[in-house]
Amino acid sequence: MAPVPITIITGFLGSGKTTLILNLIPQLPHTYKIALLKNEYGDVAIDSQLASSAAISGVQELLNGCICCNLVGQLGDALGSLLRDVGPDRIIIETSGSAFPATLAMEINRLGRETGNYVLDGVVVVIDVENWKGYEDTSYTAKMQQKYTDLIVFNKWELVDERRYDECLDRVGDLEPIANVKSDKGRVDQSLLLGLDSALAKDGDPINGGYSKDKPTHEHSEHHETEVEVLSVNLVSEGDKPKSVNIDSLETFLLSAPKDEVYRIKAIVSASHPMASSNGDIDESAGSQPGIATYILNWAFGRWTFTYSDMALPAPIGVASATAGSAVSNTHETILRMTIVLARGEASKWKSRLEKGGMIEQEDDGGFLMVSRVV
Repeated sequence: MAPVPITIITGFLGSGKTTLILNLIPQLPHTYKIALLKNEYGDVAIDSQLASSAAISGVQELLNGCICCNLVGQLGDALGSLLRDVGPDRIIIETSGSAFPATLAMEINRLGRETGNYVLDGVVVVIDVENWKGYEDTSYTAKMQQKYTDLIVFNKWELVDERRYDECLDRVGDLEPIANVKSDKGRVDQSLLLGLDSALAKDGDPINGGYSKDKPTHEHSEHHETEVEVLSVNLVSEGDKPKSVNIDSLETFLLSAPKDEVYRIKAIVSASHPMASSNGDIDESAGSQPGIATYILNWAFGRWTFTYSDMALPAPIGVASATAGSAVSNTHETILRMTIVLARGEASKWKSRLEKGGMIEQEDDGGFLMVSRVV
């Protein structure tokens, strides 16, 4: 069984973490099961009832302390309870307190290595632009801690003038650059917050998610549309025999993607052999399957997993032959379908890089690569 992805959402009290989660739920398939692990200061968790009413399958609470510090030892028991009682597709950890969740992230990585049950998908820090005063600590230690922050979400920016928002950007810049976006009144698209997992991959449009042109989505404000740019990538083979993506080229592409330019890469891939995940693990689940198998690639802010899937890639649509200019025949097969979520201003550059070749290609000669901008 594939490990359960864990998303950490952290930030100080009142920054808007719960609102971010509640706005995430309606964007997910109705059958998708999320479990929430949270901690609040004090004897009563203020918004657990609100979270429980929002189609969240289970809630565990760790009270009277910071989960990043003195409660980290209870993490394994709490996660195990959620795994046993809920069987979630994903676990979200919401924690108040430290904006540098290195200890928590390292503990999840340790538990993942020891049990094989979990994988850290992303660490999101929510900042209340109206009230945030900046990092108290800008030392070398703080910079090391910040490496475990994948994405900063600026919340409540609508309540302040542009100067105040620029001040927050400057304070974030006191440390190393981190990917950041503005929320849309507490909403960020799930394709940016969450990676691709086996449960989401079985949805009708597993790759494009909220950015699909064909799938109904919530209304996006004009502001939100410009917060990220999205490329859709398809690699189509031609011929009677199954084809594979060139794994070496794909790995080179993943290693070359700067995490302040490329936020997420999600793909369903046909491959003749598994590629190692960024931590060196190799999914051998397809070992008994002869020939080419399907894998799910989930790249998030410099880390990635490459896991076996029993699903089939969709048939190519709207692809023309590069040589004859004719419609796609029955001999064409999709061997890679990918979405790349990028920072503003990066789509054109990366579209050109991909189209030049050498990054996403068929294992042998041939294949048609199509790169288009979705957002």
